[in-house]
Amino acid sequence: MRRASQILFVLVMGGLIWGFSVRTTDYELGNKIVGFSVLAGAFVFMPLFLVHRWRGKKLSDYTLTQENLDKMKPRKTEKK
Repeated sequence: MRRASQILFVLVMGGLIWGFSVRTTDYELGNKIVGFSVLAGAFVFMPLFLVHRWRGKKLSDYTLTQENLDKMKPRKTEKK
């Protein structure tokens, strides 16, 4: 999964660079290449990256539940 996301990231970045360089000579084709690169980055690369990063983690550790809020509150200590 890690290697696939790295390769896809390089392809998306390469597509963006290629699209911007083609855009100087053929504006329409360059815009299409940039657009497809952005779509691939948003709908293919980003979900793969998020799945890779969230694997093995519990979502409840990162949400604000009452239990987690109680853990964050400072404890009052008694002064004598």
